[in-house]
This record gives sequence, C-alpha cells and structure tokens, in this order.
Amino acid sequence: MTARAKKLFSYLLKLGILVLAFWFIYHRIIKNNDNLHKFRGLVAHVTYNKVVFTMVCVVLLMALNWVLESLKWWHLTRRLSPMSVWKAIESVFCGLTWAVFTPNRIGEYGGRVMFLPNRKRIHGVFAMAVGSFGQNVITNVLGAAASVWFLYMFIHPADWIMLCVVVVAAVFMATMLTFYFNIKWMVSLLNRIRFLHKYHRFFDIMGTYKTSQLLNIMWFCLARFCTFTFQYYLIIHLLIPQIPLYELSLVMFVFFFIQSAIPSLDVVDIGVRSITADKLFGYITDQQIAIVVAVSLIYIINLIIPAILGSIFVFKLKFFDRNS
Repeated sequence: MTARAKKLFSYLLKLGILVLAFWFIYHRIIKNNDNLHKFRGLVAHVTYNKVVFTMVCVVLLMALNWVLESLKWWHLTRRLSPMSVWKAIESVFCGLTWAVFTPNRIGEYGGRVMFLPNRKRIHGVFAMAVGSFGQNVITNVLGAAASVWFLYMFIHPADWIMLCVVVVAAVFMATMLTFYFNIKWMVSLLNRIRFLHKYHRFFDIMGTYKTSQLLNIMWFCLARFCTFTFQYYLIIHLLIPQIPLYELSLVMFVFFFIQSAIPSLDVVDIGVRSITADKLFGYITDQQIAIVVAVSLIYIINLIIPAILGSIFVFKLKFFDRNS
C-alpha cells in the first residue's frame, strides 16, 4: 500500500470511527430524552441555585474521574513509553469515543494504545488490563462486603445461609486482593498455556509491576470509585433527599458490583443499569422514576459527554506510522 493510500485509508478509518460513535451517541440521547424531561419535572420543587450547583459539581467530578483515570494510565505506561500527562488525558478521552459502540467498552483499549509507539501497543493492552483489574478489585471487594450487609438487612436469609455468604464473601475478597498484589502468578499461568507461551513478551509486562506500584494504582482506583459514588449521591440526594448517606452508598456499592459482572453493549447499557438500579433501590425508596432518571443522567454525564470530547483527539491517531 502506497503512502498516499495509507493516508487516505487512515483518514477514512478515523471518519468511520467518528460516524459510528456519533450515531450511537445520538441514539442514546434520543432514548434518554424522556428521562431528561422527567428530571426537569422532578427538580421543579427544588431551588434553581441548588440544581445548578449540584449539576456543576457532578460535571466537575466527571472531569476529576477521568483525570484520575488518565493519571493511572500515565503511571501504567511509564515503563513502556513515557508520555506527558496531557497525552495520557487525550488517549483516555479518545478511548471513550471508541468505547461507546463496542461490546463491554472493549474499544477503549484500542483508542488508548494507539497513542503509544507502534511496537508498544500490544504491551499497552496488558498494561491497561492491570489498571482495569485494579478497578475491578475495588468494585468487587467493596461490592461483596456491601452485598453481605444488603442480604442481612433486606433479604433476611436463614442463619446458616448468612454464615455461608459471609465466608464466601471473605474468601472472594481475599482472593481478589491476593491475585492483584501477586499478578505475576497470573503471568505464570498464562506462560504455562502452550499456544500462549510464544506471546509471553507481551503479557510479561503485567508481572513487572512491583507491589508499591500496584498499591499506587490501587489508590487511583479507590479515588475514582469514591468520585463516581459521590456523583450518584449528589444527584439522588437532589431528587430524594430523605435517603441516608450510608444506606445510599452501600446500595450503590452493590449496584456497581452487579454492573461489573454483567457484560453489555454500551448502546443498551443504560437499560441494564436502569433495571438493576430499579430493583435494588426499591428496597430503600419507592421513587423508582427518580432513581432511573438519576442513573440515566450520570450515564450521559460520565460517558456520553467524555465520548463527544474524545472525538477531538481521534484525528491525532496514527494507524500506519511505524516510527511513532
């Protein structure tokens, strides 16, 4: 393929990514238009200044959330190919543009690693996997603990069942933390699989992170978890102020836990989120419409707006530059 043909194909590929992303974004906004109207109705009794202040805080927390993710990505890639913090931010937002039209947001990996040198992109996928694993550990550990509380408070199983749940949850949490801080064990297991062994130079990167580095990544994961939990609290508290903070937070932990276990396409993810939230929050409030509206609003702010912003950086991608 000639240089001119590569350039043209690269341009068309970027254009195709943007068209797909904006088609899905438009589809999501249209689908959520009814929820946006409901939100205006639900806050009609709230003072204008309080609504504006809450929404500004939620949007600022969205920015903080993705800046934290960018700093985590920056730390993860330092051993691969040093990049500036701003470039890390560009790659994270570009990845979000790819994520909106791919199953389980898998396109986020592609969008990010394209900002790495060509020879380091596959390594980057496994470096990003370490960060994703850390985020899942936080979600699963806190979610499992909150699930024990949820079952005890609302489901009231028999004592022996409750005891089994506590034991299983404790073992599960300990296993998640042990594997994360000993991620080299996972690398060893992969190396023992014959057809994967020849690719060890790519996934060996996961085993090079030291405990101190993994702990630093974990702090970023925890900070992100607290950030988007607080976002949900602000919106739900605005609509349903009578729910106590501790109760709302613990149910949110269970919600995140369940969501992390459900594979979905972003285009239908909001429907899955709404159904899950409706069932869970039904135990602490009868205002299901407010909960669904809150979940839809957070989805738009946390994923749709960043995906639109990320489209700015799609044209910075270099698909065929071997010297990049």
